[in-house]
Amino acid sequence: MKADIHPDYHMIKVVMTDGTEYETRSTWGKEGDVLNLDIDPTSHPAWTGGSQQMLDRGGRVSKFNKRFGGLGI
Repeated sequence: MKADIHPDYHMIKVVMTDGTEYETRSTWGKEGDVLNLDIDPTSHPAWTGGSQQMLDRGGRVSKFNKRFGGLGI
């Protein structure tokens, strides 16, 4: 194995959106850094099963629905 090609693997603190914290090993940042999450499994609808809102940026969703809405699948 080549020497000095792997990133530094160290302990960091992760702070969830609800304020809970835990320590884990990561290559992110440097030893002792704090990673504050904006989205995590306790708040994101993909994990919680909550209602999701579809953002239509630039009319992409409405363009898709206009084009393929009549298929009735």
